[in-house]
Amino acid sequence: MSIYNYSATAMNGQEKSLEEYKGKIVLIVNTAGRCGFTYQYEDLQKLYDRYKDKDFVILGFPCNQFDNQEPDTNDQIQNSCLLNYGVNFPLFQKIDVRDKNMHPLFDYLTHQKSFEGFNKFHPVAKILIPLLNTKHPEYLTDDYSIKWNFTKFLIDGNGEVVKRFECTTDPIDMELDIENLLAAAAV
Repeated sequence: MSIYNYSATAMNGQEKSLEEYKGKIVLIVNTAGRCGFTYQYEDLQKLYDRYKDKDFVILGFPCNQFDNQEPDTNDQIQNSCLLNYGVNFPLFQKIDVRDKNMHPLFDYLTHQKSFEGFNKFHPVAKILIPLLNTKHPEYLTDDYSIKWNFTKFLIDGNGEVVKRFECTTDPIDMELDIENLLAAAAV
């Protein structure tokens, strides 16, 4: 199994096989437009601009499961991402990334790389961790599920999950991992 066994609905309503990204280094992210981590869109776009010509792509999957932080329609999400952050990497229609209606892609991803904890020194973690412990302790009961928006999965050129980054890892802090995969793929 790999991400190539899955498909998702693109923003234009067309079903898209992830096999389309075969051979590329892929970063899959669950996103939200009204989250304390929404600023990460800007750095994700910077990474995409920097490496897209080297067979790197970012795939964004909006999700409204975490405190209703992505209530907008798919069209509103796409427009907001473009206008506010210049996002032009592929976005897909809103999905669930955890619990009973979880998209099969995220079921696969989360079972390939488990949750290893948050960076407690990240500025937003000081708000997020108490919020989860108080308001959503059920999110923390297992080692695999998505805990919050902007969880990121780095995929190699064979469609295999290489690394999982939680929301408390800023996109720029993943750059060396991306460069290493791109260098390995170029050999």
